[in-house]
Amino acid sequence: MKPFYIGCLIVLVLALMVGGCTAMFGLTGYNQAKALDQNVQSQWAQVEVQLQRRFDLIPQLEATVKGVAGQEQKVFLGIAEARKAYFQAANVPDKAAAANDLNSALSRLLLLQENYPQLKSNESFLKLQDTIEGTENRLSVERGRYNEAVRELNLFTQTFPNKFFAELAGVRPAEYLKAPETAQAPPKIDFSKP
Repeated sequence: MKPFYIGCLIVLVLALMVGGCTAMFGLTGYNQAKALDQNVQSQWAQVEVQLQRRFDLIPQLEATVKGVAGQEQKVFLGIAEARKAYFQAANVPDKAAAANDLNSALSRLLLLQENYPQLKSNESFLKLQDTIEGTENRLSVERGRYNEAVRELNLFTQTFPNKFFAELAGVRPAEYLKAPETAQAPPKIDFSKP
């Protein structure tokens, strides 16, 4: 009888070890899914910080350029509309689209300097332009970090057995930030019309 009890005890210990490892593995997978999801959210928050910085600089840039190139109201209206669309957007893809619209409008605004020599030499405009260029560089870095976090999350959520843990944790793949097709060609500015 003793060998029977010893055998049962060994089976029980092995079952507990396998069950414990499985539970530990499951807990680790669940926690990793949550951590990756939080990392994506954190990286998006950093993108938003830089977008907010850009949006805060826009009124200063507009005021400076308006003082020299007051007739370019269409450009300023486009910037204002893109800014408004960003703050009204409800999700990341809509915010990204509004930010891309703003990129296009800002490009047209910054191209105004080519047609207004007095704007080129305006010291406040040059300082503001440098600040905006620095912000754009920071924004580019944060977008890259966000897309890297999205890549890690999406890889985790789409591989076995991690996909199971991601679903268990309620974590879904995230969307990459992509440049719009219109960003592939430089904006065309035509000042020949009155």
